[in-house]
Amino acid sequence: MNRGRFITVEGIEGVGKSSNIGVLVEHIEQAGFEVLTTREPGGTPLAEDIRNLLMHRGDETIPEIAELLLMFAARSLNVNNNIKPALEAGKWVVCDRFTDSSRAYQGGGRGLPMEVINHVADWVHGELWPDVTILLDAPVEVALGRANHRGAPDRIEREKHEFFARVRECYLNLANAEPDRFVVIDTTRSLEDVQADVMLLVQRLLSNN
Repeated sequence: MNRGRFITVEGIEGVGKSSNIGVLVEHIEQAGFEVLTTREPGGTPLAEDIRNLLMHRGDETIPEIAELLLMFAARSLNVNNNIKPALEAGKWVVCDRFTDSSRAYQGGGRGLPMEVINHVADWVHGELWPDVTILLDAPVEVALGRANHRGAPDRIEREKHEFFARVRECYLNLANAEPDRFVVIDTTRSLEDVQADVMLLVQRLLSNN
């Protein structure tokens, strides 16, 4: 059985990940492939418990390194209990965030050394990297303006504009450094135009499968 394809979707808050993941998964399934849709942090019951700690903790401060390690603890659970078995069974996997989020948020946003993040990534998931990473991109003021209409923000969503500017810059730098893996889609355009780009990407992936 052929290994499935591993696709991740990245971007700061408010760029439209959820709606575009829905279109992505729908078109892959219409082509006859079974798809596992998952998210990070999260994806398994225990990983979702860790997500709750990260996003909705009380008054106790979470140091940057603790945040990183919790993210990777949840990722280890998702990789070993969800992602790897699905890929080995021939399923396609679409994941809302993966290690590039840790690079962008804990590296770019928090200032943790990238070599530390990459070392932990190598320890947790080794050579398992996405076949394609879709980076949905918009200026911070546009993205946060959309995110502010979604309800009460979580711990990370409450960060300041400057934090998300660093995160976005890091994402774009990652995309420039790995153009064969990243596909950057401008989400300042209409939802129809953005989803048309997503569908074209799916068609390209299917033609190469």
